Amino acid sequence: MITGGPLLAPDEAISRSLVRTVPDAVTEPLADLGNVPVAVPVLLAAMAYALWRGARRRAVAAAGLAMALVPALIVPLKDWTARPGPLEPWAAGYFPSGHTATALVAYAGAALLVSPYARRRWPAAAALLLTAATAVGLLLRGFHWPLDVLGAVLLCTPLLAGVAAARGMRHPG
Repeated sequence: MITGGPLLAPDEAISRSLVRTVPDAVTEPLADLGNVPVAVPVLLAAMAYALWRGARRRAVAAAGLAMALVPALIVPLKDWTARPGPLEPWAAGYFPSGHTATALVAYAGAALLVSPYARRRWPAAAALLLTAATAVGLLLRGFHWPLDVLGAVLLCTPLLAGVAAARGMRHPG
């Protein structure tokens, strides 16, 4: 269980200054963008579209594998750290944020798959916006500490690097 360290006090102070500063009716739907039933269908649709457009099968498979690895990576860390939540000190398993990890891998993975077929950079911007909205919703609603969110981003970035590598730099056409 995480009970100390130099980052915990600032993390808790930042959280205390943010939690419930915006109505729950606004922040909860933002946090819900990281729910599996919301984020994963976006990735599945991007995978289907990329295949339809002739994307490399290994890139599509890498995106699916990255999403499948999220719970395999996040759940054991939640169990090991047993960090309590900002609003639920009796509960455990908040580090790292599974919602942030799901949002990042689903939305950024989708962006990596569809961006070669987009005329502009909107897929990357959309992925960044949706992931940031999820993180902001989680923090403001009090579902996660800031380090929970940051930890998920840092842990899942290598998964996305694998998708990017499998996609390669080749553009269609």
